[in-house]
Amino acid sequence: MILINGKPQSHVEVTDRALQYGDGCFTTMLVETGRVRLWPLHLARLKKTVNAFAIAEPDWQQLESDVARLAAQYPEKGGVKVLISRGSGGRGYSPHGCDATQVVVSDFTWPAHYANWQQDGISLGICQQRLSISPILAGYKHLNRLEQVMLKQEAEKAGVVDAVTLDANGAVAETVASNIFWRKGNTIYTPLLDLSGVHGVMRRHVIEIVASLDYCLESVKMPLDSLLCADEVFITNALMALVPVNDINGIKFVERDALNAINKRLYTC
Repeated sequence: MILINGKPQSHVEVTDRALQYGDGCFTTMLVETGRVRLWPLHLARLKKTVNAFAIAEPDWQQLESDVARLAAQYPEKGGVKVLISRGSGGRGYSPHGCDATQVVVSDFTWPAHYANWQQDGISLGICQQRLSISPILAGYKHLNRLEQVMLKQEAEKAGVVDAVTLDANGAVAETVASNIFWRKGNTIYTPLLDLSGVHGVMRRHVIEIVASLDYCLESVKMPLDSLLCADEVFITNALMALVPVNDINGIKFVERDALNAINKRLYTC
């Protein structure tokens, strides 16, 4: 089902700025037993992004109602996506006069192969293309995802399901579709993401959990070698939660100590 501003619909105006310029934001959420996991974090991120982009505030109560309506269809697992567009209007790039914010809420089947990834782990490649430096947009889950489309094409051509991406300065940023963490000894590292990348909801949840464990956590700008020397690597996003990385371009990682400790506290804080 697709709801646009609370009503079942399946089309948007061709003049909508989401289509014209990627002017908006989105979030993708896991549903379990009819409820969205980490909903407060998803909602907070949407509100923060709408405010940062100076988009007219949508009807948040209607949005929450729409999300709950679609989530209730899944007694086991499913997914719900929220897309917020500035709407139609403005001359060229100017958003002047655009105040008819559009909210699109849709649902989808949870990708069943994620269960295998969580249990068995995956192999990652390394993208040759690099993420641009964009401090204005860094961290936000905006609608301009062409970089990720191109990186996904590269990963698919290489025969891997996901791949590590570096920023233009050569620092580890994320993977094509996930945030990344690695552990060396008692310290867990994750990229800082002040110049590129997305502040994922599951990333934030993991950081909160690690604060309660006997590990140090550092947000860093590190070259690829730092990642490849790790004792343990895992990736995260809201749909698949935590997935262990077995190898990156053939360099193997066998430990799962931090991942197992975090999984025991998942969704408990």
